[in-house]
Order: sequence, then C-alpha cells, then structure tokens
Amino acid sequence: MAHILDEEENVSLTRRLLSLLTAVAATLGLVTAGIADAHGSTTDPPSRSYGCWQRWGSDHQNPDMGLTDPMCAQAWKADPDAMWIWRGVYRNGLGGDFRGAIPDGQLCSGGNAANGRYRSLDAVGDWVMADKPRRFDLTIDDQAKHGADFLRVHITRQGFDAATRPLGWGDLELVTSTGRYEPSGVYTTQVDAGSRSGRHVVFVIWQASHMDQAYFLCSDVNFR
Repeated sequence: MAHILDEEENVSLTRRLLSLLTAVAATLGLVTAGIADAHGSTTDPPSRSYGCWQRWGSDHQNPDMGLTDPMCAQAWKADPDAMWIWRGVYRNGLGGDFRGAIPDGQLCSGGNAANGRYRSLDAVGDWVMADKPRRFDLTIDDQAKHGADFLRVHITRQGFDAATRPLGWGDLELVTSTGRYEPSGVYTTQVDAGSRSGRHVVFVIWQASHMDQAYFLCSDVNFR
C-alpha cells in the first residue's frame, strides 16, 4: 500500500525541494554572471575595483574593511557588484570621443558605466595605494581575450591630490600610448612617470578590439 505523506512530511519535503531549487538557481546565476562579466581590468597596479576585490573579496564581512579601507567599504555599501564585477568598467560605442562622453569627476566610473554600478569609484578619499617605482610595467588582465587597439596611460600631474579632489581630464598627462595587442590574457606596457613622487592616479583607457568597447581604469599609486 502506498505511503501517504502526513502534513509534517509534506512540509519537510517542500523545504528540501525549495532548498535544492535555490541552490541550482544560485549555481546557474554564478555561471551566467561569470560569462557575462568576463572582461578585464588593470591588475598591476590594481584598479580601484580590482584592488577592493583582491583585498576583501573573500573577507567582505570583516568589519575591519570600514576601519582600514574606508573607500572600499563605501564602494561595497553603495553597490557590492563594483567589487564582484571588477572587470566591467567599460562603455560601448563611444567612437573615441572619450572626453565628450565622460564628464570631469566621473573618469574612474567610466561616466557612470553599467547604470551607475561603479559610481563609488569616483568617490574622493584615501584610496589604498600601490607603491611603485617611477618606471614600472603596467598589466591589463583580459579574461575574455578581447584584444586591444591601444592602451593609453595617463598619470595625474604633480601636486594633484586624489584624496581631496575629484579627478578631471585636466588633471592628467598622457605618458604612454601603445599600438595594437593581439587577443591574449595579459597585456603589459612600460610606463615612465618622470619626476613624479607621492600619491598619484594612473588612468588607463583600454580600447578593445572585438568591438567599439573602451575601458576606463583608475589605479592609486605612491611613487617612491
């Protein structure tokens, strides 16, 4: 004779099914996100979003983030995906008109790319800096292997303080402009910061080759 489930067994079975469906949905969501957001960023010196993920991605519940890394903490509070989707600070279809499309004060978010997901990257404050010599190799991680028509590396002028002022186009000097890179996982270029010292922002425009897609990447550095 078939066993008839009582009310308690029905509730238990329903809960197990819901738990299983939730786990499956979460797994599918992670896979989808990984495919959709597999683009790239500056990883050395780390961009603001990559640096936050690097330091706190596996420890984002730690209250020390607010004490020791307040700029990442405010970014996390504004939109956690600014950390999780660190490869996605790009705009499509700009046709090279970067200054026309991105206002002063919005360079690090790519002009509020992704419907404002990265707005917190423009916040003025004491972002964690990477110590660098004045001559260094800059590295772009291209997980999707889009290739590059060019990399344009800018550095803030001596005397500009990103801890107290928003970043504008007039605060930058172009120091390196590269040619084309064939699609691969990593692109590097040598950068010479001249006589700069102390806190600076390295601002990179990476024009991808697979379509008209430009990335806007801010890295905070301390030149020794």
